[in-house]
Amino acid sequence: MQILAVCGVKNSGKTTLLEKITAHLSKEGIKIAVIKHDGHSFVPDRPGTDSFRLKAAGAYGAAVFSSQCFSIVKDTDPPVTEADLILLEGFKNSPYPKIEIVRRGVSRTPVSNPDGLLAVATDLPPEAFSWVLPAGVPLTDLNDADGICRLIRETLLRI
Repeated sequence: MQILAVCGVKNSGKTTLLEKITAHLSKEGIKIAVIKHDGHSFVPDRPGTDSFRLKAAGAYGAAVFSSQCFSIVKDTDPPVTEADLILLEGFKNSPYPKIEIVRRGVSRTPVSNPDGLLAVATDLPPEAFSWVLPAGVPLTDLNDADGICRLIRETLLRI
């Protein structure tokens, strides 16, 4: 099991890139789990639903399932041991391997902890950058999902 964070400033396209990576690698049979970090307080279940009412009543956890999907709300982090690759949205200050998005009109420089930086995905031309990438860290085309997935397969999944 490997972990990869996709990070960048707000509205940089993290969710969009995660969708592309997930769709691409899932079609190849790679089992993906995604964990999203929300920098704000949020309610993980809608008020009024049965699971919300049961959790509010003191249940340690509540799960809802159908033939199509499931949702779990628990007091502790659930184990995610069945995935081949766990994709994290956010976690820019973590030491996990990461791809940072730097997108035109939204950001101009990386904001993440450079430890573990695998690549910077951008739609800006290389000459637009006023900073130098750490040695061995490639600049990739933000819109090249095939290339980004190839990087993930070669560096993390070793396939």
